[in-house]
Amino acid sequence: MTKDDLRRRYEEASQWPLIGLAVLFVAAYAWGVLRPDLPGWLLTTLHVVTVIAWPVFLADYVFRLALAEHRWQFVRRNWIDGLAVVLPLLRPLRILSLVRVARVIDRRLTTSLHGRVAAYVTLTASLVVFMASLAELDAERGDPDATITTFGDALWWAFTTITTVGYGDRYPVTAEGRLVAGMLMVAGIALLGTVTAAVASWFVGRVADAARTEDMAARAEDDAADAAADEALRAELRTLTEEVRRLRAELAGEGRAGLSDRG
Repeated sequence: MTKDDLRRRYEEASQWPLIGLAVLFVAAYAWGVLRPDLPGWLLTTLHVVTVIAWPVFLADYVFRLALAEHRWQFVRRNWIDGLAVVLPLLRPLRILSLVRVARVIDRRLTTSLHGRVAAYVTLTASLVVFMASLAELDAERGDPDATITTFGDALWWAFTTITTVGYGDRYPVTAEGRLVAGMLMVAGIALLGTVTAAVASWFVGRVADAARTEDMAARAEDDAADAAADEALRAELRTLTEEVRRLRAELAGEGRAGLSDRG
């Protein structure tokens, strides 16, 4: 058994525990941000959960890297995973942990290319908007000049930012908030590009399918025409054969009659 086979078996065995941890991370982070008035011990517990999740994801990445037969190729193909685990768990950078959440859940998505793209984009966009809203609210609400002071404000700001609309009625004023905004802008452009590429690929695929259908129909018509021509040729050959046989019979009869006359 090769290392890649072992890595695939490990990914299949670890996907559900990692999904559980990812969901727990999102829940703990969201609860802590949305309810800052919780008791101190509970806030500490939620913080510990978010901190513990990072080394687990790091260990998962390192173990899969160790099992890869072509490690540089693995790093290039999974650079987003690497970026998400090597950066420190600073408060404004916690949004990057959603990358690991999406990548883990992506293992359970459909194998169809377009279905995979649609599901992945939908899942990632939802996670990005939700986590960016939480991170922005966490960074902004303590500033006296903040325009984002509630989760509703943060959610509205995230929607307008990721869709590249940007009304400007809500905007970050802190350095941490602007860092989150920058990452959200990049994510919005990337998702828009992915959706555009997926739609274009779908249209190209439909056109190619239509072209293949027309080509198959044309080939079927050509085959039918060829078959009809062959059948007509065979019928003509049968007619000519019968005519030759008749002429031979007539010639043979005339030959016998001539011999009888001379006799």
